[in-house]
Amino acid sequence: MTTKTMIGNEIKRENIFKKIPQVYYFLVIVTIVGITLDQVFANGNILSNPVILRNILVRSVALGIVAVGQTFVMIGASIDLSVAYTISLTAVMTSLIIQGDPARTPMVIVIVLLTGAFVGLINGLVVTKLNVNAFIATLGTGLVIKGILNGTFSSGSMGSVPKSFQALGYEGFGPVPYSIILLVAVLLIGWFILSWTKYGAHLYAVGGNILIGRLSGLRTSRVLIGAHIISSLTAVFSGLFIVSRLGAGTPWVGPDGIYDLESVATTVIGGTALSGGRGGVFGTLAGVLIFGVIDTVFNQLGVDTYLKMVLRGAIIILAVASYSVRSKREAA
Repeated sequence: MTTKTMIGNEIKRENIFKKIPQVYYFLVIVTIVGITLDQVFANGNILSNPVILRNILVRSVALGIVAVGQTFVMIGASIDLSVAYTISLTAVMTSLIIQGDPARTPMVIVIVLLTGAFVGLINGLVVTKLNVNAFIATLGTGLVIKGILNGTFSSGSMGSVPKSFQALGYEGFGPVPYSIILLVAVLLIGWFILSWTKYGAHLYAVGGNILIGRLSGLRTSRVLIGAHIISSLTAVFSGLFIVSRLGAGTPWVGPDGIYDLESVATTVIGGTALSGGRGGVFGTLAGVLIFGVIDTVFNQLGVDTYLKMVLRGAIIILAVASYSVRSKREAA
């Protein structure tokens, strides 16, 4: 083998490693540390029990789906804090309309998808046409939805979904749960849109520099409105999955899951820039899996709920800080 060939092979290997999102290295570290702690201080079931590994994936479905939509808006240099309340709205509407009748399932899905698209449209219009900061605009939309839900439905669970609908949350195709198939489908569709369509290229351009995008002839408002609609639709899919697991909807299921803040956190951990123009759904998936592994390890170790929040916050800061430091080194 000649020296030129050896150098060429080394360059190829280097390029392959550069294409791997940095967050996956952090995911490997978290997984190894978590398994080690489980082996030393707990019963070591994480590695030996395949049910636990499967549960990590299933528990990541709701957050993973909504985080894909959050990735879109953040690539466009926006944000969506209404997703948690959109999830609650979906869960409540689904269980109230379907009322345990399987024949109503197609109608319910169409209604909640249209409702989600409407919420995303409102968010996008307020951000682009009224020039309201996305943080304030989507927070306001979320509070409006919260007020409607809490004012109208003050009791606990309401309505119900049929057993056939609950198959999404509990059954699967062979050993693969339907929920995992849904997550993978949403992930691949998101990847395809961002990587292989003009809309994806336009979204990166708008997020990178909206002024240059306008001067280039891009319809920046339409691009951002589209991103917000996609974000709300993914929240709807998460809501459908959650209500299939619970069997009924409640107004607080979204906020209790902290899907707004956690979707932002996992997206940022996955390498999507808050300033926009950079990121991808596969990095976001790794961020979601990191949260899934951390939660499972903490449960195995019997860590206190409030201490979990403290440790998760510290891990988020550490992950984002290390990413920022490495990015600055590479830029230099």
